[in-house]
Amino acid sequence: MELSHLRIALENVDFRLPTQVTDDNSVTALKSLVFEPLVRWQPGGLVEPGLFDSWEHSDGARVWRFHIRDNAFFHDGLACDAQQIVKYILGLLDSLDYFGMRWSYARYFAKSKITAEEDGRTVRIENPEPFADVLDILAEFWPSRLAADGKPVLGTGPYEVIEFERENNIGKATLRRRSDGNGAGRPNGDGPELITAVHEGKGFKRLQLLRDGAVDVALNLERVEDFSELDGLDDLAGALRWGQITSTLSAMYYLNCTAGVFADPAARLAANLAVDSEELVKQVFQGHARASSTIVSPWHLGSKESGLSPIPYDPEQAKQLLDAVFAANPSLSRDIVLRTPVYMPEHAQKISAFVAASLKRVGFTNVEVRLETNRPEYARSIGLRKDIGDLALFDSTPNSTFRVLDDKVSSSSKNTWWLGYHDDETQKLIAEARKQIEPADRAAAYAKCLQRLAENPPWLYIAHPDVIWATRKGSVGVDVSRSGVVSLKAVS
Repeated sequence: MELSHLRIALENVDFRLPTQVTDDNSVTALKSLVFEPLVRWQPGGLVEPGLFDSWEHSDGARVWRFHIRDNAFFHDGLACDAQQIVKYILGLLDSLDYFGMRWSYARYFAKSKITAEEDGRTVRIENPEPFADVLDILAEFWPSRLAADGKPVLGTGPYEVIEFERENNIGKATLRRRSDGNGAGRPNGDGPELITAVHEGKGFKRLQLLRDGAVDVALNLERVEDFSELDGLDDLAGALRWGQITSTLSAMYYLNCTAGVFADPAARLAANLAVDSEELVKQVFQGHARASSTIVSPWHLGSKESGLSPIPYDPEQAKQLLDAVFAANPSLSRDIVLRTPVYMPEHAQKISAFVAASLKRVGFTNVEVRLETNRPEYARSIGLRKDIGDLALFDSTPNSTFRVLDDKVSSSSKNTWWLGYHDDETQKLIAEARKQIEPADRAAAYAKCLQRLAENPPWLYIAHPDVIWATRKGSVGVDVSRSGVVSLKAVS
């Protein structure tokens, strides 16, 4: 049976301007139906063809030439040629996120020359230094254009937007499958004819819409407040078909590396030893997550090669390390401040309660938990003003190991999300990794970076949450990748 009209409930229904970026899961789900990435990120951190179906490099990987796939057309019939892609890339370089904060794209390409070659289907990126990490970055670029009515909905993917309205931050969209071979992209070619995406901000209400038959698919059900609401998740005989996959997102705590106790590497290691992340996954996530080992997920470039496991729970060693830190620095206070949002990551308050209790057990006299209900302001206070107290819960979303290192760890870059961490060995390893060109060499070099960051952690590592979704049986086959990309197929 093929469903002709699919109804999807999303936390947020939106299409961003071509000059705006976001890592919102709902936006990723929608754009993966309508747009195509320049290259497709794959588990393991490497990439496969997307809108660029082939590429090569020369001059020691200083020059890259990317070739656009055949029959690439935007949904209004305009050819997606090299000039259009260059225009899109240049527009995105100075982009802002939902919180009005600048992303790093402009810095990555600050010394690059990006041009369209005369054949009309080749984009040339020339750099003064080797730049194999360009592949990671291009996986985050999904070319789009404004429609005649000014809405940012024209893509080259398998579905075109025939209706999109958004008022008071509530959106609704209708998509139609392309059937003419132009702009069809690669995935989702056998999906339903029409898709209606509806907004429902609460996870339990999305699930209720699905159970009531008002929608056929509900995404991001891991965001229900209580996992017990997902009764039937393990019931194969139930009315719903469930899907679940561990994401690449990292729930983590920034540690204040410039002032206070966590300026000492031994105290940062002690914090990681003090928190039983495996038990936290059981209690807070009800098992629907995977404990973290380092700054990125097990599916990032270099993770598999690093061979890392989560830092073992050892409260006695944590207490010994902290006692030595305080003995060597009598002026340090055993009273610390933990900042936490309400969401992003989900279940933030429960995570912070678990962590605060864990830190108190190993020698901190008081852990003051400060709750911030304004999530955009929370992000700005940390990224722009570096106001994290002693530690602050956050989520790290880039699928690029290079980006996480360069944006958040490197003391030479000192980018927005750098919170004062410096380690000479880490800096040397990052510099070496940047020089590697071949995939296997890149993976091995980044693995060494990750191993070092398990030995001398800049953060308190927590977990990689699962993504959970459900469909009505017999409606449609839905897969969500670790990076949030949605693919559809008819089912019998």
